[in-house]
Amino acid sequence: MAIRILVIDDDQTVRSVLETFLQDEGYEVECVSDGQAAVSSYNPESFDIVLLDLVMPGMGGIDVLKEIRSRDSSACVIIVTAHGTIENAVEAMRLGAYDYITKPFRIEDVAAVLRRAAEFKRLRLENQELKRQLKGRFSFDRLIGDSPEMYKVFELIEKVSRSETTVLITGESGTGKEVVAKTIHYNSPREQKPFIPVNCGAIPYELLESELFGHEKGAFTGAVSTRMGRFEIAAGGTLFLDEIAEMSPQLQVKILRVLQEREFERVGGVKTIKADVRIIAATNKALETAIEEKSFREDLYYRLNVINISVPPLRDRVDDIPLLINYFVPIMCAKKKRENLIFSREAMNMLLSYSWPGNVRELENLVERLSVLKEDELVTPEDLPSRFFSGEPPVTPPVVETENGIYLNDLIEDFEKNLILKALRKTNGVKSKAAQYLNINRTTLIEKLKRLKLDEHVASRS
Repeated sequence: MAIRILVIDDDQTVRSVLETFLQDEGYEVECVSDGQAAVSSYNPESFDIVLLDLVMPGMGGIDVLKEIRSRDSSACVIIVTAHGTIENAVEAMRLGAYDYITKPFRIEDVAAVLRRAAEFKRLRLENQELKRQLKGRFSFDRLIGDSPEMYKVFELIEKVSRSETTVLITGESGTGKEVVAKTIHYNSPREQKPFIPVNCGAIPYELLESELFGHEKGAFTGAVSTRMGRFEIAAGGTLFLDEIAEMSPQLQVKILRVLQEREFERVGGVKTIKADVRIIAATNKALETAIEEKSFREDLYYRLNVINISVPPLRDRVDDIPLLINYFVPIMCAKKKRENLIFSREAMNMLLSYSWPGNVRELENLVERLSVLKEDELVTPEDLPSRFFSGEPPVTPPVVETENGIYLNDLIEDFEKNLILKALRKTNGVKSKAAQYLNINRTTLIEKLKRLKLDEHVASRS
């Protein structure tokens, strides 16, 4: 779809020149000669970009900007101003204008600013579409996804939530195993009762036994009073045993008994206490290997592994990254009381090609970092930590489909960028060798670097 531009300028010559040029460039253009007429004709659905003259008789540019922004907070307004009124242009930027152009302007400068504005507008629309998708997608709480891998997880959660079955959740660190456990609990008949998590790897054996089962007064040195354990606190609810593989063999025996008999005794006690809890366990280790190494009981494994939910690593569901970003961005930016971040196409492609060893937790931390350090809204590759530049980007860029279809030119441009960057990496930035690798002339490569705006980020080597 053609970008729709509203030109607001009291100078007939300027309007005529801009209208002719912009139509030749493929834009849809409407021109008005004064601020009042502009305000009357402006509709958020009618225009993508506004070119606004700052100094006009009657209703001035600043007032027009305020009125447009009051109707459409995401309006993309470019100010046109004379050199003598730069301060007013800066004020307009503070009020939400996207950029400004000074008169007399070169038509190429107008074209460049419009291209950037059109890209920014497109990114905004993509983000809005992702937010709309996010609301309509199958998601539980913070468990977000639209990939086939996550749909399998969602289907299992739906089935097991309605039952009392013991569940074993497996997956790498940072994939969201505790989120899955909470999702099962809060979608189960036990949702009104406690969800009690215990990290078995973070508590020493002597303390973990007391932590789980409680103890009687005088049971050991320091036991100055009777204390309830997590099994009692979780009565009627769910006990989540995280990092179950780290539990000592002695304690594994006691957990097995609770699963079999549904009862236990406090440390130092003789009274049998009924255990009305659902147990969900999780691990990032292969329990089958632990069984072979005699560090985990096989009978306990089969008691825990009635239903296994395997949470996929983020690298296996990269299609979910845009949805996850659009979930985390409003949360983090609201905490920092700042405008929401928007990721450029180049930055998003780098995130899609990254291996994500820290999984969803790493992505969440990245968004939080950017919400603190970024001063403006647009996230570009330069804003990403150095680790994102060490991997090999995919030769074929991922296809991003919006409600308006697929942007073929953008995909072709991304494909070309990735090939050129790959060639430069293989030749250590030597442009002549990179050109040979790509089977093109060096001058052609230089032109492509300029056109694709890669020359600023590539070391100048012959």
